[in-house]
Amino acid sequence: MKVTCTQADLARGLGIVGRAVASRSPLPITANVLAASDEGRLKLSATNLEITMTCWIDATVEEEGAITIPQRLLADFVNTLPNDRISLTVPARSRQVRLECARNEASISGLDAEDFPPAPQVKDGVSVSLDAKGLHRAIQQTVFAAATDDSRPVLTGVDTKFDGRLLTLAASDGFRLSVYKLPLEADVAEATEIVVPARALQELLRLLGDEDEPVDMRTNAGKTQVLFKLKNVEMVAQLIQGTFPNFSQLIPASYSSKAVAEVGEFLRETRIASVFARDGSGIVRLVVTPGEGVVPGTVTISAKADEVGDNEGKIDAAVEGDGVKIAFNTKYLQDVLQALDGQIAMETTGPSSQGVFRPVGKDDYVHVIMPMFVQW
Repeated sequence: MKVTCTQADLARGLGIVGRAVASRSPLPITANVLAASDEGRLKLSATNLEITMTCWIDATVEEEGAITIPQRLLADFVNTLPNDRISLTVPARSRQVRLECARNEASISGLDAEDFPPAPQVKDGVSVSLDAKGLHRAIQQTVFAAATDDSRPVLTGVDTKFDGRLLTLAASDGFRLSVYKLPLEADVAEATEIVVPARALQELLRLLGDEDEPVDMRTNAGKTQVLFKLKNVEMVAQLIQGTFPNFSQLIPASYSSKAVAEVGEFLRETRIASVFARDGSGIVRLVVTPGEGVVPGTVTISAKADEVGDNEGKIDAAVEGDGVKIAFNTKYLQDVLQALDGQIAMETTGPSSQGVFRPVGKDDYVHVIMPMFVQW
């Protein structure tokens, strides 16, 4: 194999697929990245057997071929090279790849490409085209709510449901819930529900930042794998098997108090309170007070820690209904506020009821946080 490309393109490609390299695996070759010529481009692939990432970069292919190379060593070396053309040469029947860039040369020992786990073929299932920006927003506003421990594996994923012209993403760790509804341009062939690992969607989120073209998403017939196909990148993930809880019953149908405030102000005061909440079980307290006449309503955000101190801050809010007191975990509250902008509405019916958060002027997103029980 003999392939030439730019240092910048190779570094970028290695950075993309490197996210899927196995850190610990009984299969040593999964610590390597597969480099192969592919129809006039250089293909890079990596896998941890749960996620497989493949990236294509522009290259000049003089001789076809393939080899696997230790990803960390290759990436570290390429990242330190000058921004120039770089050539990768593998002599016939050799496991050594020779790299040349400007006045730098190196040889790295690799393993046979034939021993690298093949990328899964995902076909015969549901296929849909998604707007990249819309999908980015949907993942950004839901994935953070997925569970991070494996006590209930299905909660470490994001419930992904296609029905008609609507894609619904839902994530919950048992203490909070995020639901986003993304309209589709065309009806899906059949209603489908799968659970995609949150880690896979976090990796996809990074890829979607600079993507403008539609994203192809498809499953296999057995609903065990999902493929996301971007312009120059493909990611295949193993799906989580199991039934996601019925989350619709966790969203209250009514409220007795609603406060509308600016997200930026709400987030700022919550961050200030979190300094004291660190030593107070991570609890922030909210007191919603209706306005009187021309005087606006307020939301008082406070935290206190015994033997340390306390704080209190206020923001203006348009309050509908009764005043209310409620407490939340500060991390959960900050997570949802960081995912939104503009104005946010907080709805609740009392200290022991869920807090429901919705962006004002939009009906595509809802976030629910279970309250903390405190002495007022």
